[in-house]
Amino acid sequence: MKARHEVLFQQLHAYRRELLELAAEVTEAQAEVIPAGFNNNIRWNLGHIFTDQYAWIHALTQEEQPVAAAFNLWFGYGSSPSSFTTETPSFSELLQMLEQQPAEIQERYRDRLDEEFPPTEMGMHTVEQVLIRTIFHEGLHIGAIQALKRQAVERAQ
Repeated sequence: MKARHEVLFQQLHAYRRELLELAAEVTEAQAEVIPAGFNNNIRWNLGHIFTDQYAWIHALTQEEQPVAAAFNLWFGYGSSPSSFTTETPSFSELLQMLEQQPAEIQERYRDRLDEEFPPTEMGMHTVEQVLIRTIFHEGLHIGAIQALKRQAVERAQ
């Protein structure tokens, strides 16, 4: 594996650890709070991060990903917790899925990061480029989760 690919996977794992450490500070009840001025909650953000990573890989490779189609309804772009059903993964289930995802992606794509595919609408044509975008996206949602957590803690006091 190329050195830059090792760094990419280190970052993928590091940002996911940061996300999981942040989520470990949140209760199940706090994960469900939608504060005034927000459209979603912490649980939705976690599911969105999980779904988005596989959605972009699928958009590029057209390969089946280990995520049910219903995830797009629950956590895809433009969705909200109002679309949750009894089938929607719980906060704790999402944490387990998020914990496993980086290793699954690394196992599946570590030797294919430079493989060329027809470009996505954003011009990405390798899994490496998609992972760079999804790591950035995860960081944005870590910020949203931090803000939601602050609001949920203040609300509880």
